[in-house]
Amino acid sequence: MHNFLHNQVLGVPPTLSSPSPVLPGLRIAAFQPAAVLPLAAALLVTVPVFLQAPWVRTAPVAAALFTVPLVALALLLERRGQGPWQQLGILLVGFSGSWLGGCLFWGWFRLHPVMHLPIEAFALPLAVAGLGGRWRLAGAFYLGSLLGTASTDAVIAASGLMDLWPEVLNAPLSDAPLLLQGAAIQVLQPWPLSLIGLTASLLVLICRRLWSRGGPWRVAAAALGTTLAVDALFLGAALLAPQLSGLI
Repeated sequence: MHNFLHNQVLGVPPTLSSPSPVLPGLRIAAFQPAAVLPLAAALLVTVPVFLQAPWVRTAPVAAALFTVPLVALALLLERRGQGPWQQLGILLVGFSGSWLGGCLFWGWFRLHPVMHLPIEAFALPLAVAGLGGRWRLAGAFYLGSLLGTASTDAVIAASGLMDLWPEVLNAPLSDAPLLLQGAAIQVLQPWPLSLIGLTASLLVLICRRLWSRGGPWRVAAAALGTTLAVDALFLGAALLAPQLSGLI
C-alpha cells in the first residue's frame, strides 16, 4: 500500500529514513513521521471497509459506541505521546469522525443514499476549523476521506446507478451479488466509464497537488488516494467475484 500510494498515485518514490524516538521504549522502525503518517492514514481508510462494514451490519449500536474508546485512545496519545505517537493520536481524532459518520449511516440510514454524504459530513465544520490549529492532521484526514466519499457518490449518481443502491441492500443474500454485478457491468458503458476515468484522473492530480504541499496535506492525499484504490478494488470484485464484494 505504501509503495502504491507513492509510485502510482503520488508519482514519487517512497522515502524511508532512520527511526525517530517516540514513547519511552517504543520505536517505529525505519520511518520518520513524514512517512508514518500518510501510511497510517492509508491503513485507517481501509479499516471501515474490512472491519466496520460487517460490524455495523451485525451490531450497529456497538460499532457506534466504539467511537468512545477510539476517541479516548486518540486523546491519550495526543496528550501523553511523543513525536510520531502524538501525531498519530491527532490523526485518530479525524478517523473517529469518519468512523462515527459511517456507523450512523450504514447502521440506520443505509437504504437512503441521499443521506450518505450529509451524515458522513457531520463533522465538516470542526474539520475545517481544525486546519488552523493543533488538530490540522485530524482535519486533513477527515477532509481527504470526505472528498473521496463525495466523489464516489457523485459518480454513482451521475451514472444513473443510485436507484440500485437500496435495491441491492434490500435483496436476499443469494440475489445481492448478481444485482451488484449487474450494476458493475452498467459502469462499463461508455458514459459511466468515461466519467470514472475523468474523475479518477482529477483525483490523482489533486492527490499530487496535496502531496507537494507537504505537512498535513500529505495525510489528506494518502486518505484520498487510498479511497480511490479501494473503489477500484470494489468495482473489480463486483465484476469478477461479486460474492466477495460484501466483504469489501
